Amino acid sequence: MSFKSDIEIAQEAKPQDIREIAKKLELMEEDIELYGKYKAKVDYNLLKRETGKKAKLILTTAINPTPAGEGKTTTTIGVADGLAKLDKNVLVALREPSLGPVFGVKGGAAGGGYAQVVPMEDINLHFTGDFHAIGAANNLLAAMIDNHIYQGNKLDIDPRRITWRRCVDMNDRQLRFVVDGLGGKANGMPREDGFDITVASEIMAAFCLANDISDLKERLSRIIIGYNRSGEPVTAGQINAHGAMAALLKDALKPNLVQTLEGTPAFVHGGPFANIAHGCNSVIATKMAMHFADYVITEAGFGADLGAEKFLDIKCRMADLKPDAVIIVATVRALKYNGGVAKNDLNEENLEALEKGLPNLLKHVENITKVYKLPAVVAINRFPLDTEAEINLVKQKCEELGVNVALSEVWAKGGEGGVEVAKEVLRLIEEEENDFTFAYESDMPIKDKIRNIAQKVYGADDVDFTPATTKEIENLENLGFKEMPICMAKTQYSLTDDKTKLGRPTGFNITVRQVTVSAGAGFIVALTGEIMKMPGLPKVPAAERIDVDENGTISGLF
Repeated sequence: MSFKSDIEIAQEAKPQDIREIAKKLELMEEDIELYGKYKAKVDYNLLKRETGKKAKLILTTAINPTPAGEGKTTTTIGVADGLAKLDKNVLVALREPSLGPVFGVKGGAAGGGYAQVVPMEDINLHFTGDFHAIGAANNLLAAMIDNHIYQGNKLDIDPRRITWRRCVDMNDRQLRFVVDGLGGKANGMPREDGFDITVASEIMAAFCLANDISDLKERLSRIIIGYNRSGEPVTAGQINAHGAMAALLKDALKPNLVQTLEGTPAFVHGGPFANIAHGCNSVIATKMAMHFADYVITEAGFGADLGAEKFLDIKCRMADLKPDAVIIVATVRALKYNGGVAKNDLNEENLEALEKGLPNLLKHVENITKVYKLPAVVAINRFPLDTEAEINLVKQKCEELGVNVALSEVWAKGGEGGVEVAKEVLRLIEEEENDFTFAYESDMPIKDKIRNIAQKVYGADDVDFTPATTKEIENLENLGFKEMPICMAKTQYSLTDDKTKLGRPTGFNITVRQVTVSAGAGFIVALTGEIMKMPGLPKVPAAERIDVDENGTISGLF
């Protein structure tokens, strides 16, 4: 059995002129800035235009990711197309892909099969230049910090305690730790430095949580770049960098309007990773989507222990959002992987392993329905080689526990394959109770917030804090950061901080080895396990199969 690749399907599509997509949102040509025929920027000042919409917000999350794939973005897009087939006024709100995964392991992030946003190649590569602007703003601040020191260091910055790092949107392990400023006095002060991937930059997080350009500029000014020799924090505002940084981001802050293969409008904007940042598209794009549509489907990165937790505890708290329903994506293949089946054997029916892997799914369901008290449906994202017995087993086990479940066949059938999930989402919104609750309260001590996440969401027994971490938490609380939400940096592959522990582990502790403050974004980052902010390329990177011919046609891009 042969299947078309995602890029082949996308290249065969006949997308509508983006001006026609804008009309579906009652936007005229003067309301948008065209980037060719199929992409446009939309001014966030249109939020001030009265539309009378009271949109329903639907979050898509998933089980812990596996090499087998889950299809969260694909499901998000397909269910939106399914709602459109039910004559609902719907809009998709997604993140922009990072070049790191595109050229690394994961590949593109514009959906798959017949549930994609297009133009797929553009979205997965340079798109409208937002990430370049974010990287430029990040590195402008880095340059101004080192220049300030070189020009006399009026703020008495301690070069050994600079926490701001440079960034590049690529997986490049060689740049994790560098020494720069070498070659003599004219080249600056030699010091240890390093690079993060752009999506892990605090600029990305602040950008995605800002309400407008004024709010963004204020957030940029609050960024702590390091400490002076007296131990006091130094900010980007003290360096006088925030105005120029905001100027670089002025156009990037406008959401990008594209479309699904079936012509459903989509905002694709911002792109923080959910294992090292908060993993959601921009607040501006989400609010604009809710401003112009009756139903908005958005996604949060990785599983409900990471992206959904941060969407609910960070983004919803800051932006005063309340989801109306949650879709939890799972695949038979991924559940078998959680049950101990090797990647190469996932195409074979294995009901025993499938049943063994199901507790991972059920934990994510509990997180949504019992921790956050939101109505949820499990979307079984069907793969072509899944058997009826396997599909029925997942349905049966979910139903035995009172878990709503629906079959998603969007990869193969597009919106038609998303109608079943769409109908269940509409039922949840109309009929199920919604008592949305956070996993912790803002006024709790920092350690208690972290403990709440670990125990309630991960299922940990307790949290271990290193002595240095305990000291830094005390310092952050003394500096006035106690009431900030927590952004956990944790492996996406496990509910624990050990990526090898699959399924639903019990009897474990989470170890927090470092905490830092992202004062501009407005949260405390707690680093666990071996998580790092600059990934590396795999042994055989996806970049090796990507090519372009003499006509400019790209191949191998997912």
